[in-house]
Amino acid sequence: MSTPSIGVIVCSQRVPRAGLQITNFVLDTIQKAYPTANLRLIDLATWNLPMCNEPGIPSLIDSSDGYTHELTRKWSEEIASHAGFIFVTPQYNWGYPASIKNAIDYLYNEWKGKPGMIVSYGGHGGGKAAQQLYQVLQGLRMQPIEPLVALTFPTKEFMGKAARGEDLGVIEDEGIWRDGREQILTAFQVLFNSLQGL
Repeated sequence: MSTPSIGVIVCSQRVPRAGLQITNFVLDTIQKAYPTANLRLIDLATWNLPMCNEPGIPSLIDSSDGYTHELTRKWSEEIASHAGFIFVTPQYNWGYPASIKNAIDYLYNEWKGKPGMIVSYGGHGGGKAAQQLYQVLQGLRMQPIEPLVALTFPTKEFMGKAARGEDLGVIEDEGIWRDGREQILTAFQVLFNSLQGL
């Protein structure tokens, strides 16, 4: 029996950004503890979806053939191929980025019923963004799991590096986000358990 695929979504498209390396930190943390986990990176910057331009109502579309644009069909197939998701999101002005809301809103049935884990990050951990995204996942009839993981930037210098897209050293330095690693693994255990038997 194959291991269910889990899509790990880089929710930020900002240039420069810290999102990709923080997502890689999340991936590295999980893969060390769960070497057989089937984790697949989904980088919204690579997808570069335009603001939603599909004429159809997503909840009424039940296959990728129902979409007008080729990129949407590919996005539909990508999301449909995963059994669950990990959203790694920054917090902008107390909310999550427009890029992930846009990416979510293209689709409905491809998300529906699947578990979603949320990892937020920022100067205060990004908890407000995580709470809002949690509500959106509920609206999709997904199964958002708890606990929500919040990675707080430890210093102003660290926050400046993140804003400039500089190397944060989070994978190499195990002293950074030690508690965060534990939170990630606790939440992932819930996600992993929810996928057993699929």
